[in-house]
Amino acid sequence: MATEYILGIDYGAQRVGVALMHSVARLPHPLTTLVNDQALFANIVDIIRVERVGKVIVGVPRNMDGTESAQSAECRTFAAELASQTDVPIETVDETLSSVEAEQRLKAQKSTGHGVDAEAAAIILERYEEMQPANENI
Repeated sequence: MATEYILGIDYGAQRVGVALMHSVARLPHPLTTLVNDQALFANIVDIIRVERVGKVIVGVPRNMDGTESAQSAECRTFAAELASQTDVPIETVDETLSSVEAEQRLKAQKSTGHGVDAEAAAIILERYEEMQPANENI
């Protein structure tokens, strides 16, 4: 059986952070930051194929009161469009303040690594993992 990964996406109007998490080891790590341009979906579909991704998790932000915002709607639209371009299941998870947390982590590590967006994508995968029942696999 092929090893499968879970892809985390931090969608933004300018940049899209991407992270990977092994389906068994469950240790997310930042992968890259993509430019949000006409090649975005092709680039993500290519990552899905090359990395043997079995599931994609898209972060959807919420307002501090828990309601959805205009950015939430954009993220959901992005997730729906991505779903139409791949057979891999797409799920969403709350990513409120993931970029702030990513900035704090990178500052504490004194590292820019793959950047805030990719680090935020790794945080999205962490949040997804925290929501999963024990022993669940993709």
